[in-house]
Amino acid sequence: MAALVLLFAAGCSSGGGKSPAGGSPGSAEGTGTPSATASSAAPSPSGPPAKGSVKVVSTLTEELKSPWGLAALPDGDLLVASRDEGTITRVDVESGKKTEIGSVPGVAPGGEGGLMGLAISPSFASDHQVYAYFTTASDNRIARLLYDEEKPAGQQLGAPDTVLRGIPKGVIHNGGRIAFGPDKMLYAGTGETGDTGLAQDKESLGGKILRMTPDGQPVHGNPDPDSVVYSYGHRNVQGLAWDSEKRLWAAEFGQNTWDELNLIEPGKNYGWPEVEGKGGEPGFVSPVAQWKTADASPSGIAYAQGSIWMAGLRGERLWRIPLSGAEPSADSQPFLEEEYGRLRTVVSAGGDKLWLVTSETDGRGTPGSGDDMILQLEVG
Repeated sequence: MAALVLLFAAGCSSGGGKSPAGGSPGSAEGTGTPSATASSAAPSPSGPPAKGSVKVVSTLTEELKSPWGLAALPDGDLLVASRDEGTITRVDVESGKKTEIGSVPGVAPGGEGGLMGLAISPSFASDHQVYAYFTTASDNRIARLLYDEEKPAGQQLGAPDTVLRGIPKGVIHNGGRIAFGPDKMLYAGTGETGDTGLAQDKESLGGKILRMTPDGQPVHGNPDPDSVVYSYGHRNVQGLAWDSEKRLWAAEFGQNTWDELNLIEPGKNYGWPEVEGKGGEPGFVSPVAQWKTADASPSGIAYAQGSIWMAGLRGERLWRIPLSGAEPSADSQPFLEEEYGRLRTVVSAGGDKLWLVTSETDGRGTPGSGDDMILQLEVG
């Protein structure tokens, strides 16, 4: 069980690559130094573990530059964001052909910031809107852009219409994942930028999960009807997914000891910076599962075949967390360990299929031939 964490000055190193690399305390995306006393994944319920499987069906496309966000269009084709180039590319799922549809004006890449999460409007058939989470010179923000497929390639994105601004930005811990939930509301995972106090400050948008209308307004039923803050006490949320019962799950980077998978409930406090991992402290929600930072550094997550699937950056593996309701039904299982390097994003492709995005060209990996790529997986 995790103890109260010691607060260190936040900072990053340029570690990562094909083997775990030590970094400064407080780093976010796979360079933190694990605690010498940390054990492996948290204990699971008694009983035989449910065995899973992962098969790499194909490499859909290669040679992507700093891919981050991934979203599926209604026809199945994919949009992928380049964090450092600020561009969005369409990938044909039949041929793997890549077509740049445009860039997002105002993106200011730096550190862990840039063009990050993507989401497709639930009304895309009529409004043709693509949502993007990105870093500017002053903040992180969410904007929607008209996608006009009739225009020439490279010029198909309209001007950004900002729906939410003022999310704190930093060299580290920018969060960045956005997704529309089953309620057709827009959710966003944010980070505390290394300023740990923001996570407990309900007036700040940093270190939170946010819930808003497609226009960026607070939603009826939010804990505070005048705020988009849905949950707080988070360090750096980059994974959001809903299970078959419409429960919201989130993956979160730990500091030195525990990375987390949390079941999100409105208004609840998830503990950072007072608690890292399963602290059992009153008033804080403990994670459902936890991992050593060297084994995970979780970014995107997806739900398929009764399990949460979690992409690991520093851990260079895909974790399967089988669920029984709101609890794990067995130990977490790692797949693809050190086979494809750092893993950034995983998205359901329907049924037993997933899309998986590698992250070797993000400045912390060791790019090889073909990096970065999108893989199609068959899971069970």
